[in-house]
Amino acid sequence: MRNKGRPVDVGPGAGRWARVLAVLLIGYSLLGCATGPNANPRDPLEPFNRGVFEFNDAIDSAFFKPVATTYREVTPVRVRQGIGNFFGNLEDLWSFVNNALQFKAGPALDSLRRFGVNTFFGWAGVVDVASGMNIEKHSKDFGHTLGYWGISSGPYLVLPLLGPSSLRDAAALPIDTMGDLVANVNHVPTRNVASALRIVDTRSSLLKASAMLEEAALDRYSFVRDAYLARRRSVIFEGSPPEDDAALNGAATSAAMSPAESPLADAGLMQPHYFDPNADRKDPP
Repeated sequence: MRNKGRPVDVGPGAGRWARVLAVLLIGYSLLGCATGPNANPRDPLEPFNRGVFEFNDAIDSAFFKPVATTYREVTPVRVRQGIGNFFGNLEDLWSFVNNALQFKAGPALDSLRRFGVNTFFGWAGVVDVASGMNIEKHSKDFGHTLGYWGISSGPYLVLPLLGPSSLRDAAALPIDTMGDLVANVNHVPTRNVASALRIVDTRSSLLKASAMLEEAALDRYSFVRDAYLARRRSVIFEGSPPEDDAALNGAATSAAMSPAESPLADAGLMQPHYFDPNADRKDPP
């Protein structure tokens, strides 16, 4: 029997992200007048974004980085590899959905095959059997799907705790949350532990990248922004962005980086779609 008038439960976290996005949109409208003639056209919210970037950096330095460093020191490489494989396997199922939404039959089939093979033959994804079978990984999120169908990224946006994004990708977060198997675990303690483990494991895989960023960049905010925009654009266009757009974005070298090489990922503690979280786990702890 249908319960008329009752709200539809769209899954844990989706409503929260909708409220966060509404706040950010209000902030965007209020801070639009703060932009000046020298503002980066891709970053009209730079004063606001820099403030959020500094907040994220402070939280990372005080909590995430120390915890991730300890985790890396005490957890064997093979264990970290298995944890990363497990979460990556869950993401393959959502990648299948987004590849299908983009009418990419080959990548969609690969993503579904990866999920099936690793789930049934790789101990629920702990062992990446699919890569050994040369089944390619095609990571996609809903922001990628929107971009594929021609929706502009909009202004650059730094999200609290989540790091670099765009207005389009921020709007896609509620949908991505609905497709996140970890976020939709009904047993709250299990969901919380799994989410915390994923954050710490992802951050630990980026310790070397963040160290490189601190040493190489005079203005870390600008470096992260330009690298993120170039990398994200490259991902949307499968490595072949339009020439005029590449000229606008600049940072051609950053666009050519593999996700694991790009230090921009340090600012996005919860965005595993833009880099290979297993790349750094292969090194000795």
